[in-house]
Amino acid sequence: VQLQASGGGLVQPGGSLRLSCQVSGSIFSIHAVAWYRQVPGKQRDLVASISPSSITMDYADSVKGRFTISRDDAQKIVYLQMSSLKPEDTAVYYCNRLYVSPWPWGQGTQVTVSS
Repeated sequence: VQLQASGGGLVQPGGSLRLSCQVSGSIFSIHAVAWYRQVPGKQRDLVASISPSSITMDYADSVKGRFTISRDDAQKIVYLQMSSLKPEDTAVYYCNRLYVSPWPWGQGTQVTVSS
């Protein structure tokens, strides 16, 4: 299984980014999937999750109203639309599945919010 996250970069506060995570080598549609983020020296935190068939989406309080998670089961991609970005959103962002043993973690994509 491979997880390829992309779409990160340097953005000014208040800006937007759209992250993508391509999953290959595994069944995708039956799994709840999520975005996580991690800053150096801290644990990896759950940011947003989406259930199979996009029935439910959940968000960390810190990103509610600013981030939107979505998925394309045909393409095996999970997205994270991020808006109104803040410096505290700076982190490496990863995707993975929920509730079962995680897929091998990919390299993630760096998001840096700075003026």
